[in-house]
Amino acid sequence: MNMPSASPPLATTALVAVLLACSSSATGLEDPDDDGGITLPDAPAQDISSLLQYFADDLDISVDGDFIVIRSDGVPDHDSPYFDSGDPRYTPYDGSNPNFRLNPNRIAAVQTTYRIPRVPQESTNKEATPLGPIGVAVNGVPIYNQYAGPNQPLTFEIDSFDQFNGHPQQAGQYHYHIEPLSITGTMGNDALIGVLLDGFPVYGPYEDGRLVTNADLDAYHGHFGPTEHFPDGIYHYHVTAEDPYINGNGFFGVAGTRSN
Repeated sequence: MNMPSASPPLATTALVAVLLACSSSATGLEDPDDDGGITLPDAPAQDISSLLQYFADDLDISVDGDFIVIRSDGVPDHDSPYFDSGDPRYTPYDGSNPNFRLNPNRIAAVQTTYRIPRVPQESTNKEATPLGPIGVAVNGVPIYNQYAGPNQPLTFEIDSFDQFNGHPQQAGQYHYHIEPLSITGTMGNDALIGVLLDGFPVYGPYEDGRLVTNADLDAYHGHFGPTEHFPDGIYHYHVTAEDPYINGNGFFGVAGTRSN
């Protein structure tokens, strides 16, 4: 079923080589269980299905028992220099990175199905995030982790991010590794960005009017506390300006699945 929307938020050789590694299924993490002794406060688990109203209304969203199922073609709801030049959604790069380099790939529809726990729970055996989609943004665009390839930082790849901080991999799947400026620029810098495969939500770089930094977050790039949507508190991730950007040392919760 389709869920209702509530004002949806809606080249160098080395660079190319890194971009081609972007969608590998191999992990980029070495020790996901090193959580520094993090424990979730004794609080009731939260059903995240209330968040679905904030997802774009052109997504196919349903609830299947204990899982939320989101199907999306991943095409962004904003312009990009990665659309073909004859596409009305094409726009030249006008961002702030003087080192921007357009990668050789172009945006294409890539159908992805996300099965996400409806009531996320902390995992007792934390898993590393894979390369490829680790979550989905409210506009249906996949969220990727902080790696361009296995243990490869975004050093070169980051210069191929368009003015909204996304780019496509070789199959044309557009995605975000860092803050999606199309969402925070429209909905606010504390807005709901999306959810990761473990069901825990991702929010923008501000909380309670204050910029969130890595020092405020745990090894998984999140923390427990109240949010606009969960006043009694929920574990949640934040995007930050520094590596690891969206997610740190793996999923905090028990991850669902993604498939094409």
